[in-house]
Amino acid sequence: MDKKEIIEKHRRYLFSCVANYYEEPLVVERAKGSYVYDAEGKQYLDFFGGIVTISVGHCNDTVTRAIQEQTEYLQHLSTLYPNEPHVRLAEKLAQITPGRLQKSFFTNSGTEANETAVLIAQLHTQCQDVIALRHGYSGRSHLAMSLTGHAAWRLMPAPAPGIHHIANAYCYRCPFGLTYPSCNLKCAKDMEEAIRTTTSGRIAAFLAEPIQGIGGLITPPKEYFQEILSIVRKYGGLFICDEVQTGWGRTGGKMFGIEHWGVEPDVMTFAKGMANGAPIGATIATPEVADSMQGMSISTFGGNPVTSAAALATIRVIEEEGLVENARVMGQRLRDGLEHLKGKYPVIGDVRGMGLMQGLELVGENKKPDAEAVRRLMEQTKAHGLLIGRGGLMGNVIRITPPLNITRDEIDRALKILDLSFSHLGL
Repeated sequence: MDKKEIIEKHRRYLFSCVANYYEEPLVVERAKGSYVYDAEGKQYLDFFGGIVTISVGHCNDTVTRAIQEQTEYLQHLSTLYPNEPHVRLAEKLAQITPGRLQKSFFTNSGTEANETAVLIAQLHTQCQDVIALRHGYSGRSHLAMSLTGHAAWRLMPAPAPGIHHIANAYCYRCPFGLTYPSCNLKCAKDMEEAIRTTTSGRIAAFLAEPIQGIGGLITPPKEYFQEILSIVRKYGGLFICDEVQTGWGRTGGKMFGIEHWGVEPDVMTFAKGMANGAPIGATIATPEVADSMQGMSISTFGGNPVTSAAALATIRVIEEEGLVENARVMGQRLRDGLEHLKGKYPVIGDVRGMGLMQGLELVGENKKPDAEAVRRLMEQTKAHGLLIGRGGLMGNVIRITPPLNITRDEIDRALKILDLSFSHLGL
């Protein structure tokens, strides 16, 4: 099929909610490394990575080979039969995750991983109430949409019971009108008021992303998690850390995002970059929390031998090629370039994020969110061969998340295209 036919069939046969970027959708034919190629052969530098999913480059040779070899040997079993890739991956997660996390449950997506995490927290604490953050995103199931604090992604009319939301650590637009650090972390301290006024006085868990991805790369202050978790644990709650976007070295210098804040989760969830695009989700918990889930449970595709092999190969590439450190070094180069652009273009109100997970909030006068500038910028970057993402509650945040093995030259090229694209906005 040619590009026109693919777009026409997409509109005819897929749900209308399966939206595309750009005025003229980009039909991708193939990809390799940091680049994708459209149906007409044009090359694009991919700085969104399949929504923060391509960790080690498109069609990475090591990962592809592991998938091919496993497919030829053992493709599917379900969790009813133990197999080597499944248990090897579980063992690897226990070895590299922080604290006492040890036992895993594998699924197909971050949505399922978060569902599993909330379930085991509720079973362990014998409590239903869960606190989540405004602007956060947790997935597309009924429960996950209820956890999500972002109206555009909450498609159901009635939320799941027991879910409560508190203000996030959005320093650029503080919900309390304060300024860090003189704010005394009001956003974190508000947790106690929320528990005492909207719950029975006990909670099952607090669920949060270290950096809110779809929420707009909102990055809490360094003391935030220590402050808020002291309250969570005072009222009997567990900490569920959603590492779906921040995991696997994405934030630079640490394998997992939460390690930058010096706290240990009771439960962590993963997906996206864990297997470089192969469909996988995982929930890991401390032994006592994991063992709270008794009775019958299976996952037909969770722990699939092929996706487990893909995840093991992805983690091996990240470790052997030093990509956690590369994300730190290249992330700093990217951040320096973005800060330079901020000084050059007033439309960039804020630069935030960590490592190779960076965001630009675009604004007009008096910090008014400018989603239209994001739309126009993305058309410009596409025209010049660069793919980026967007997010934020108001749709005015650019998301930049290239592969972890991105090079210095590719960072510089992306910054030049961004500079050129901003110059064409006339803002």
